[in-house]
Amino acid sequence: MFPIRDHNPSERTPYVTYALIVANIVIFLSYWPLQTNDASTLGPFWDAWAMRPFEIVQGIDLHTLVTSMFLHGGWMHLAGNMLFLYIFGDNLEDQLGHFWFLAFYLVCGVVADLGQLAADPSSTIPNVGASGAIAGIMGGYLLLFPKAKVDVILIVIVFFKIFPIPAWIVLGVWMGLQLFSGATADVSAGGVAYWAHAGGFVAGLVLLIPFWLRQGGQEFWRRSEGHPPHPEARYSPSTIPVVGRRK
Repeated sequence: MFPIRDHNPSERTPYVTYALIVANIVIFLSYWPLQTNDASTLGPFWDAWAMRPFEIVQGIDLHTLVTSMFLHGGWMHLAGNMLFLYIFGDNLEDQLGHFWFLAFYLVCGVVADLGQLAADPSSTIPNVGASGAIAGIMGGYLLLFPKAKVDVILIVIVFFKIFPIPAWIVLGVWMGLQLFSGATADVSAGGVAYWAHAGGFVAGLVLLIPFWLRQGGQEFWRRSEGHPPHPEARYSPSTIPVVGRRK
């Protein structure tokens, strides 16, 4: 089950969100040939641009706190991150403005890296991906639009169904899974950087509290009952066919 769109249209063109999506895709394509060769060609690239916690602790390659958030380990990693950025990024950019949204995105990404570093500061495993920065967007979205409708697609073997769920459920469950997975996973073994996700999410929520308060705080919620401060997008009921079993 994963989100595919929200009912919260932005009121101005999200140029920065689109630019970030394009930048991530172009950068990924630029080094994709390295991933199709043996590890000896990709290793030096990760050494130069991926974030390794033990290096940051020693004050080495600090630039990787930023560069790592524009790198991805594969097509599915990239596609998943860009989908979440596309769904949730435009609404925060709409609220914050282009410049402050970009600053917010980068800060969340750096804090996310530091969250993973705090979980295992001696790790030599390279950390890559925009997940932490996008988790920050999700945390901010949860604060501003807890009741915005998000369409999720449920896939159970051959059964497909799209249905709307309030954002606080979608994002709350996602955050809960990161915390549970982070607490039970062996961070030294590599894999998904759950603590980067959690760190980015918390950073995004906390960073937007001053903005939320300037909008009126709980009054901002009361004006629209936690929904977007403009008419929601309406989508026709799901037309995805249910595939039956062959007889």
